[in-house]
Formats: sequence, C-alpha cells, structure tokens
Amino acid sequence: MSKSNGIIDLRSDTVTKPTPAMREAMAWAEVGDDVYGEDPTVNRLQSLAAEMLGTESALFATSGTQSNLLGVMSQCERGDEYIVGQRAHTYRFEGGGAAVLGSVQPQPIEFQEDGTLDLDAVAQNIKPNDFHFAKTRLLCLENTQEGKVLPLHYLAKASALARQNGLSIHLDGARVFNAAVKLNVPVHEITRHFHTVSFCLSKGLGAPVGSVLCGPKDVIDKARRWRKVLGGGTRQAGILAAAGIYALTHHVDRLAEDHENAGRLAQGLAQIRELNLDPSKVQTNMVFFTIEPSRFKALQAYLKERGVLISGREKVRLVTHLDVSAEDIVEVIGAFKDYFSR
Repeated sequence: MSKSNGIIDLRSDTVTKPTPAMREAMAWAEVGDDVYGEDPTVNRLQSLAAEMLGTESALFATSGTQSNLLGVMSQCERGDEYIVGQRAHTYRFEGGGAAVLGSVQPQPIEFQEDGTLDLDAVAQNIKPNDFHFAKTRLLCLENTQEGKVLPLHYLAKASALARQNGLSIHLDGARVFNAAVKLNVPVHEITRHFHTVSFCLSKGLGAPVGSVLCGPKDVIDKARRWRKVLGGGTRQAGILAAAGIYALTHHVDRLAEDHENAGRLAQGLAQIRELNLDPSKVQTNMVFFTIEPSRFKALQAYLKERGVLISGREKVRLVTHLDVSAEDIVEVIGAFKDYFSR
C-alpha cells in the first residue's frame, strides 16, 4: 500500500490504517460481552494467539502498555522486583506503571549492542534472599529491541538462567512477529522460551487497536482480574478482535516487505555523508541514523513539506510498515538527497 493522504509517515508502525478487507472483517464481526467472556470473536482471537505462540491461554488487552503491565503484575507481588533493560519500553516508555500501579520495583541494566542483556549482569542483579532487598521475581526481555532480533541460542540461555534462579521470564514481543519473519521460524520457536509474552496487533500487523498477553492459564486468569482493575474490560470488543484475527492470518508473512523496504532505505540514505548510518545494522523494519542536532529541525520541516514525516533529534528512527511502499522509499531517499544537496 502506498502513502495515505499524500503523506509517507515513517515515525512509527503504529500509524498504520486498517485495510479495506480488515474493515470488512470488523464490520461483520460476531460480538458479545467480553467482560462475561461471551464475545465469540475475542475468544477466537485469544485461541488463535495461544495456538500460534504455543501457550496455554491468552488475553486480549487494549494496548501493549497494558498487556506488559498485566504480565508484570500477574507474576510479581508488591515489593517484588523485575530486571529489565535500561532503554526497554516496559521501563522507559510505559509511565512507570509497574512501580506506580503494581508496586513492583524495576532493576534496569544496560542493553548490549545487539539488543540483549548481558546474562552475567542479570545474574549479578538477582537479589539474595534477604529482607533488606526487593525480591527478584521476573526477567523481562524485548524482541525486537530497536529493530534488532535476539538470537535463539541467547533466548535459551536467558530462559535457563531465569528458571535456575526461580524467576519467571516475560517477553515484550510488541514486534515478535518481525523477529520470527527475520529468523524464518514459526513464532513459537521464539516464545517457547518465555512464561508470558505480550505482542502488539496495532504495529506492523496493521490492526487499529490491541495487544495480546499469552501464557499459562493460571497467569492469564490473574491477568484477567488485573485487566478489570485497570479499566481494561471491554464489552462488544469483537469488532476490534476481528481486526486482530485478520492481521494474524493475512499480515504476518508480508512483514518481510517492510524489512526489505527498510534495507533499501538504509542503503539509499547511507550515501548521504551528513548522515551517520550503517546499513548492515538494519535487521527488520527500523533504520536509525544520527545527525548534527542543530540540523534536525530544518530537515524535519523540509521533509514535511515534501510529504514525509519523521521524528527524533540527534538519533532518528525511521520505521517502515504496511502503509509504506517500495515506491515511497524511492521518494523518501530522493527528498533526503534533495535537502542535503541544496
């Protein structure tokens, strides 16, 4: 699909619009009251998600922030702690929800260059069984992490470390299907290493709303209660769940197109000497570059005039998605080159 309303929006893959076929599925969705567990389309989405990810159960949530919070609160108690990356979405971009609403303390550690957490550092940050400390209960990983895919062998080691230390392990898998497509494996080959997994329907998969938390039935049962407490109980939600079903059955394999477009974009922009960009680091649908901070605002304004939206400052992230075509990529590269050749 090409640009919408004359705009090529590279700020995030959250900006995707439902396709006509997805809208059709939403319009004719069978609905019921999901708070009572009676919405058949929500139930089908949850069953499909659990089957695809290889988990016992699943729960539809309104957002990735909510499903991550449900994952933390359903596996930790007040005064517990979870280990997480310093720049992880669950720590930095979710309003401190685990601490504010769950009274769960984060223990952040730095990401490595490849998006992993150093497992020796993880082990060193697991607190001893001493009442002076918060009790470490959960390890939280992110895949993809800023577009980088975590290797399967690393996931196996991280899972083993967590289990050896009595920790649960949660995956913020907002873009886990991007990771699966990049690795050319079924998504359950990634998610089998985790107790719980949150993934987004409303990013690269193209649904307008929603995320799903997958895991064991006892954890999902707790999460269902916390979802109600957090105001996430919805009634005839099948209209939204239908979009999720459509996304999971029609939009997973096409994520490879987004990855190809990101690679083309990176190769084109790498020719501009004013941008610091390494195309070899682009693995999925994100391209990062740095620029002299004083030049960003002017670049951003110029591109907006050309119908291209970007965001950032000295570090800029460009995200390809369902609504960005190969033709759009050519247009974007041309707009960048025109700006720097003036």
